[in-house]
Amino acid sequence: MTSSDRIWQPLMEELAGRQRAGRKAEFWLRDDDAVDPTPALDRLLDLTGEFAVPVTLAVIPFLTDEKLVARLDEAPHATVAIHGWEHRNHAPEDQKKQELGPHRPREAVLDDLARGLAHVTGLHGARAVPMLVPPWNRIDAGLVSDLGSIGFAALSAYGPPKPASLAVINSNVDIIDWHGTRGCRDHGLLVQAIIAHLQHAFDDEPVGLLTHHLVHDESAWLFLERLFTVTAQTALCSWVPIRTLIGRCAGRGK
Repeated sequence: MTSSDRIWQPLMEELAGRQRAGRKAEFWLRDDDAVDPTPALDRLLDLTGEFAVPVTLAVIPFLTDEKLVARLDEAPHATVAIHGWEHRNHAPEDQKKQELGPHRPREAVLDDLARGLAHVTGLHGARAVPMLVPPWNRIDAGLVSDLGSIGFAALSAYGPPKPASLAVINSNVDIIDWHGTRGCRDHGLLVQAIIAHLQHAFDDEPVGLLTHHLVHDESAWLFLERLFTVTAQTALCSWVPIRTLIGRCAGRGK
């Protein structure tokens, strides 16, 4: 057994055990900061397309245009969500970065979000989902209750979801080591994080994988390819489209 096989063996055993017990294992994929067609985006779309993995791209409205539309016309497995307005930090230097924090008038923030939703929906039509992905995964809690009134049906940040007036579908495994190498995290630690979520998630909540194609190193691409390969080998393991997850939340009354 190679060192790579040993890293992935615990996940294969977890998935096999769930298969024997008749328990599904679900995943979904969110990739942040899409704006234009790039070689990295091509690589992401080609890889996810090869394994039939639906991918939700969090698109920055202010920075994107028809060029991304043309590229995604060739990628029917991709959907787009709204990644704030311009991914601009409005917090002071001594605070964590936020575009959607309490640092500007509430009406100005909501106007930006409404404009972003209209812009992305106007460009992408049915490919767009009315889901907000806050830049840096941070949003002032006081804004959340107003998102439905400007057209959003869902919110996706990072970590355990908090109760809200709309569907909350968070990512919970980030493959990038933002505070260290800024490349891919250790594969073994990522496998452990995925297993931990599968074992402890409430109501079999899907594993939400978070990626950022523009900063991927070769280790990140290798991790994704191996994860897609492993999950494809189990019948009760699947990658779920974001629209399906939003629909489930609506069916449960959020």
